[in-house]
Amino acid sequence: MNLKTDNNGKEYSWKFWITFWICAVIFLIIWAIFWQYKHKGYAGLLSIIKPAMKIFPMEEQRKEELTALFEIIPEITKDNQEKTFLILFQNNMELRPGGGFIGSFGIVKTKGEHVLSVETHDTNIVDDRITSNIEMPYPMGEMLNVKHWEMRDSNWSPDFKENAEKAEFFYRLEQGEEEFDGVFAISTELLSSFLEITGPIKLENYPGEYNSENAVTKLEYQVEKGYKEQKIEKGKRKYVIKELAQEIVKRAQNLSWGEKRQLILAVEKHLNNKDVMVYFKDQNIQNRFEQLGWAGRVKNSDSDYLMMVDANLGALKTDAQIERSFEYRIDLSKPKPWANLKITYKNTAKAKDWLTTDYKSYLRVYAPKGSWLYDAKNIKVEKFEDDLGKKFFGMKIFVPINQTKTIELSYDLPEGFDVEKYDLLIQKQSGIKELPGKVTVIEKDGTEKTFEVRVENEWKMSEIK
Repeated sequence: MNLKTDNNGKEYSWKFWITFWICAVIFLIIWAIFWQYKHKGYAGLLSIIKPAMKIFPMEEQRKEELTALFEIIPEITKDNQEKTFLILFQNNMELRPGGGFIGSFGIVKTKGEHVLSVETHDTNIVDDRITSNIEMPYPMGEMLNVKHWEMRDSNWSPDFKENAEKAEFFYRLEQGEEEFDGVFAISTELLSSFLEITGPIKLENYPGEYNSENAVTKLEYQVEKGYKEQKIEKGKRKYVIKELAQEIVKRAQNLSWGEKRQLILAVEKHLNNKDVMVYFKDQNIQNRFEQLGWAGRVKNSDSDYLMMVDANLGALKTDAQIERSFEYRIDLSKPKPWANLKITYKNTAKAKDWLTTDYKSYLRVYAPKGSWLYDAKNIKVEKFEDDLGKKFFGMKIFVPINQTKTIELSYDLPEGFDVEKYDLLIQKQSGIKELPGKVTVIEKDGTEKTFEVRVENEWKMSEIK
């Protein structure tokens, strides 16, 4: 989806876009209070909002999020200064470490409360402007048969801040001239949620109907094959995304408050699921979003840590057909703490087609720094490296159509690991809807505790009640 002013050049409120696209407000129904008391300014508004939070029927976490966001908005729009933001549209049907393949991006200019202009671009076309002569990270170049690292493949890190900075680096290398105040990543998952509430959409110049069930796949077909059948120029093949986004925005603004509340509840889930991630160069604003858990950061852990990061390299859009699960077993009764991890991939596709094939991925398993892998089953581990304050084990995954594969890794946790204060933090990769699994902890005295988990963003053992 792309942000765009309407055909008359009307400027949509920047506060509305903060709410809608960056998802800065949890419940749009609260927006009515904002408009009612707008003339009092944010200080007056907050004097009303904060006491009201005590009586609203919502969880404490949501109250804190909502209050914090009302405090963040004036910081973003202060001094009526012009700001420029880079929007990365990530297709998680082709999973990458940072969320999904970056097929398109947008540039949004704002001033105070208003959007001044919006541009959208096909990343592949921009990448063709100039050869970077930068070697691709292993094994991306080998598996994609590509020599040079470009913007479309820039999100190689599971940490969004690193990806945001890398995307801007390639943008500038490819002759882009804008200086960005922030970068946002948006997943295709939001499209289905929007259409579920706004209803199906028909576009005048394109066949069929776009609804919550078919929109992502239908758009994929349009930009990969349909445009040829309709004799649309290749450079204009993604214009359909602009037109669809514009229609969605028009409908969304005309929703009832009840419908807007439904929509923002869905969007809140996407934020917490890392389908939307934000990065601001203003460190004060960035710190706020990191505290809310919406910045897509890889976190530090004082104890045990686990993150599984896949990169679909040459497997088309097969991630839409992949089911993942894991089992993690940690034994604290050994002289040296020992971990065993099983990861299962199921390729549910029944046959190969233009969208789906055998699954090929490069998997990195992140563990505490200093961990030592001593056994691997059903997989060849090729890399043992430090990254983001962690140790990762890197390996190529191959799962044929309609087959299941389970790999197993056994490793020691680092020297000096404190078993007395054991805790476990699991972070999910952006772009995966949820990650089901089972965690078993063997205590120092030999007793076992088992947890059934479904990781939507992160899971921390000490926070389980």
